[in-house]
Amino acid sequence: MIKEVFKDILGYEGIYQVSNLGNVKSLAREILLRGKYPFISKEKILKPANNGHGYYQVILCKDGKIKAMTIHVLVAMAFLGHIPDGTNRIVPDHKDNDKSNNNLSNLELITQKENIERYWLTQKTLSQYKGVTWHKKLNKWNAFIYINKKRKHLGYFTDELEAHLAYQKALENL
Repeated sequence: MIKEVFKDILGYEGIYQVSNLGNVKSLAREILLRGKYPFISKEKILKPANNGHGYYQVILCKDGKIKAMTIHVLVAMAFLGHIPDGTNRIVPDHKDNDKSNNNLSNLELITQKENIERYWLTQKTLSQYKGVTWHKKLNKWNAFIYINKKRKHLGYFTDELEAHLAYQKALENL
């Protein structure tokens, strides 16, 4: 059995901690209600909520400011030394692709490019060609290309090779 270890959350030291098993707890402390009424809060494990994209998050509060944080990022920050810099160059990834499994043993830091490639490999809509995916609702192949970080739609095709050729042509025109 793995022993649960808690560490302070960066920026919330003495207020919140996260564990290697993906649990987040609020530490016992004195809180001023409405800024003037002292209240002693008990230590408790926070209940995570799904953020609508499959990731579990908790709400953290400090100095009257509320912030929602995903648990896998909190675990990566505390145990893997991850520092979110706003660029998403390096991101925490779930090895087993289960966004609810926030155990430290299931997380690793990878590049955003690797993260996107892993995502597409798990999708049944993946084509053998870059820039081509299967559109389930239309039952057609969708071709697209990224130009200056923006996705440009190249069209829908009944043939996968035809979609690939549209991608190749767009690539040549760059």
